[in-house]
This record gives sequence, structure tokens and C-alpha cells, in this order.
Amino acid sequence: MNKNLIIIILTIFTFQIFGQNDFEEELIFPFQTQHVHSSSIVELPNGDLLSCWFQGSGERKANDVVIDGARLRKGQKKWSKPFLMADTPWQPDCNPMMFLNKNNKLFLVWIAVQSNRWERSILKVKTTTNYTKEGAPEWEWQDIILLKPGEEFAKRVEEQFKEFGREDLAWAEYALPYEEMLIKAAKDPKKRETGWMTRTHPVILNNGKILLPLYSDGFNFGLIAISKDDGKTWKPSLPIIGRGLNQPSLIVRKDGSIDAYMRDDGDEPGRVLISHSNDEGYSWTYGQKSDIPNPGASLEVIKLKSGNWLMVNNDVDDGRYSLAVTISDDEGKSWKWKRNLENTKGASFSYPSVIQVK
Repeated sequence: MNKNLIIIILTIFTFQIFGQNDFEEELIFPFQTQHVHSSSIVELPNGDLLSCWFQGSGERKANDVVIDGARLRKGQKKWSKPFLMADTPWQPDCNPMMFLNKNNKLFLVWIAVQSNRWERSILKVKTTTNYTKEGAPEWEWQDIILLKPGEEFAKRVEEQFKEFGREDLAWAEYALPYEEMLIKAAKDPKKRETGWMTRTHPVILNNGKILLPLYSDGFNFGLIAISKDDGKTWKPSLPIIGRGLNQPSLIVRKDGSIDAYMRDDGDEPGRVLISHSNDEGYSWTYGQKSDIPNPGASLEVIKLKSGNWLMVNNDVDDGRYSLAVTISDDEGKSWKWKRNLENTKGASFSYPSVIQVK
């Protein structure tokens, strides 16, 4: 059985997390037998909370997987019964993510997993401004998001692996080194244009640009879908490259530059990888390991109204049994305050979705 843990109101009053008061934990629905994973949450303009997740008999190999959701009315304590948010017939629907643009249009972005393989996934999107009634939002538009990384994608991959690639890993004459296989794959338009997946919330810059973080299990790279027209059209950034990085979460620094914090699916020890952009998310430094443990699991980092940074992550490198919230008051140089939300050996608590409510 799976526990759908949504980090909802932890950031209303930060002192409650680390002070004397206890935080609140609320199940959206009772324990049940289906697989439930990869949640997302938004606060609507009227103060309601809307959450979604994918659910079914499995993940990419289970064609019955759909996107479900639930609503928590402002001032209430009990979530609504789950309702259907999206279903692509005979295809697994996974990794939903929701956000509101500057005009309060609601976006649901997720993937349909073609051929039951992550690297064949396509991005889908629904939008609406009609989301305050009971049940699921009444969707006004649905489309797919097609990105077209060009030859600059392949060039960037080759340049960064030549500069930062490692020669101390095992190899054989019959097996090309890891970097060479990815350099070759990056030159194939079919591979670099498909398989990009959502996980964490986007950031919206002061100039209105929306930066939607994506990742690929085919490449183990990150990519940012950038919109300059409030989500009508999207163009790709250059890739975020590293050894096994995955699922970027973005945060904007005081000087306007951007950090991406990422899951580590590469070599041991498992550590959060970090990349940096100085040009509004278009180009990125090579992802480097930090000293923050990561067991190969998604995390999310946000900026609080106070200016402090808050991260929810699995704070160990040997499993997803421990989930913690940490705070930095120096833009990630140090994480001075930590509190465990869950820590139960043999259990699994992962893929948090984090917001600060108004």
C-alpha cells in the first residue's frame, strides 16, 4: 500500500516547523491497494487547495494508470473524494504537475507514456479558468507540448562531457563509455525531442517568463521548457548535464540567477546535484554533487516569503524511509535547520510537492 503524502501547509509559519508546535499531517484518502505516486499541489485564488497524483496498478508498464485529484476547501479539514483529472485511453498517465500563470489560469501538465517506456513519453497539458466548482476543474483547452532541441543540444552535451567527463570508470572495447553513448544519442533528433517529463513546480520570473523544469530518463539530463507568452508556446533550454542527474527543482537567487537542485541517479555516494544558470534558465553549468544526501529520489526547493529557502527531501542515501524539511538563510550555502517529517525503516515517503500558501 502507498501513502500519498502531500506537503501542504508546512510553510505558512516557518517557526512552527522548528519550534515547539507540531506540524499537521493529513491523508487525502485512506490507505488503499493501488499504486499512488508523484503528487502535485496548488493553492487556488479563493484559498482552496487542489492536489493531483497518478494512480493505478503500477507505473509505466500499467495501462490503467490515470491522473486523479482532490480538493480541500478553504477553512475545511477534510479533503473531497478523489476525482478523475486526466486519462489517455490505453496509455499510462504519470507525473502530473499543476501551476497557475500570472493571469490565474490553471495548468495541468503530465506525461502519457508511449510504448510503456519513459523515454518515449509525450508531454500533455490542460488549462482552464473554471476550477472553483465541486469535483474536477472544467478544462477549457487540451494539447501536447512539443519541444525541438536542436544541434546546439548535441554540441553542449559533447562540450561538457569533454570538459567534465570521467576516465576512471570501467569500460570495455565492446562497450562505449557512458559519455560517448550519450553524445551519440544527443545527435539523434528523435531521441532529444521525446521523453521529457514533469515533476516539480515551475518558477515564474519577474519579467513573466515561465521556466518549467523537465527531465529525461533516456539521457538522465534536465531541460527547461521556457514560455515568454504565459504558457501558450514553449521553447527548450540547453540541457542540464551531469552523471545521472534527474528531476530538477528550480529556485531564483537574489541576483536573478537560478539554481537547479536535482536527484542523483549516478555513481555513489548519492548526493543532491546542483547546476546554475546566469541567463534566465537557458544555459546551465555541469551538474555537480553537493554534500546533501540523496537516495535517488525527487526533492523540491522553494523560496519563502521571508527570503529563506526551504527544501523537502529524503535526507539519507540508503532509501526513501526518511523525509525531512530543511531551511537555509544563505541561499543554499548551508542548511542550518532540519526537522524530520517521517523516519520509519522499511517504509517509503517520497516525491514531495511543496508550496507556501498566502
